[in-house]
Amino acid sequence: MLFTQYYLDCLSQASYLIADETTGQAVLVDPRRDIGEYLTDARTHGLNIVGVINTHFHADFLAGHLEVAAATGAWIGYGQRADTEYEIRKLADGERISLGDVTLQIMETPGHTPESISVLVYEHANDTVPHGVLTGDALFIGDVGRPDLLASTGVTADELGRMLHDSVQHKLMALPDEVGARGLTFGKVPISQDQR
Repeated sequence: MLFTQYYLDCLSQASYLIADETTGQAVLVDPRRDIGEYLTDARTHGLNIVGVINTHFHADFLAGHLEVAAATGAWIGYGQRADTEYEIRKLADGERISLGDVTLQIMETPGHTPESISVLVYEHANDTVPHGVLTGDALFIGDVGRPDLLASTGVTADELGRMLHDSVQHKLMALPDEVGARGLTFGKVPISQDQR
């Protein structure tokens, strides 16, 4: 498995390239608008970017999903509750995306936004415990995403707060301890066992 984090300090924003090196299939998660580094790394490793997943609609940076799709022909994925003016692949809770042996599984984690999802990363398709989880802005080290940013879209901050509590307490925190101990990502930066 190839797992590369791209961290942009000025925005505290992380994006990810996840690939099965055997098949050469890759997915980008939460790419920023400047996609050159992703494309260069994909070429260097002989990868074909087949999909791009946004964990939620981003209000704090310009996402590069449309640029990635135009450059690679990749599908664009969002959670089931997303509504866009362009074609997307609506990703269902529990849906598995095979890149070969490396497998991604979608977990609906609404609260920061109604359509928020997290992405479980399995190094091997038959693994029972994910290697890690990408939580978008649902969960950070020591904090959670704000539930009040989309109150103007017809969902109250109280409703989003209740969704976020359920997502964090009953979904993300219910994952096995090994998920965080492997040092992958909760939120935007890596987390280790002693930080959990």
